[in-house]
Amino acid sequence: MQYTYLIIDLGCLIIPFLCSFYPKHAFYKEWKYFGLSCLLVGIFFLIWDEIFTRLGFWGFNPNYLTGIYLGHLPIEEILFFLCIPYACSFTFFAFQYLLPNKTNTPTIIKINNFLALFSLGLSVLNYNKWYTFLTFLFLGIFLLYLKKRKTNLFYYYLTFITILPFFFASNGILTGSFLEAPIVWYNNTQNLGIRMFTIPVEDAFYGMLLIFGNIYLHQYFKQKANAKN
Repeated sequence: MQYTYLIIDLGCLIIPFLCSFYPKHAFYKEWKYFGLSCLLVGIFFLIWDEIFTRLGFWGFNPNYLTGIYLGHLPIEEILFFLCIPYACSFTFFAFQYLLPNKTNTPTIIKINNFLALFSLGLSVLNYNKWYTFLTFLFLGIFLLYLKKRKTNLFYYYLTFITILPFFFASNGILTGSFLEAPIVWYNNTQNLGIRMFTIPVEDAFYGMLLIFGNIYLHQYFKQKANAKN
C-alpha cells in the first residue's frame, strides 16, 4: 500500500502530539526549542541519508510510498526525522515531569562510558563498512561529548529504553516484518549483516544518536533562553 510508510510516521506522532496540550505540563510551549533542535539535527541526518541513498547503501521500495520525493529521499523519510524526534522529545519532557530531579547514577555513567568506547572501537574495526563505521563513530564521539559536558543522562537513557519497543515495532515494519517486502532495504556490504529480527543492529545506535542529538539541542536552546530571562 502506497501510504504504509506515511501511516507509520503519523502513527508514531499522533499520541505524543495530542498529549502535548496537557494543561499541567504542555509540551507545545517547548515547540520553539524542539523546532530548532529538530531542524539542525534533521539537516545533518538528511544529508547523510541522501548521500547513502545515492551511493546505494540503502533505498526505498516505491510500492509503499506516496511518490513525492525531495532529491533521492521520499517525503516519508523526511517526515521520519520530524515524527520520531518529536515522539522522543515529548517522552523526555514527560519523564522530567513524572520523575522530577533525577540525576546521573554511577551505573548510568559506566553504561555511557562503555557505549562510547565500544562504539569507537567498533567503528575502527569496521572502517570499510560505511553504515557501521559512521554510525558508531558519530555516536561514540557524541557520548564522550555528553560526558565532558557533565550532561544529566538519566532522562536520556530512560527515554531510549522506553521507546525501544516502539522502535522494534516501527522499524520492524520498515525493514520488512509483516510485509511482502521491506519498505527500506539495506546493502549488507556496508553494515555488519547482523539483524534483530529484520532490523540491522546499526539502526538501534543510529536511533540513539538521532534521539540524543535532538534532546541535547532541545535542552541547550531551552536553557539558553531561560538564562536570558
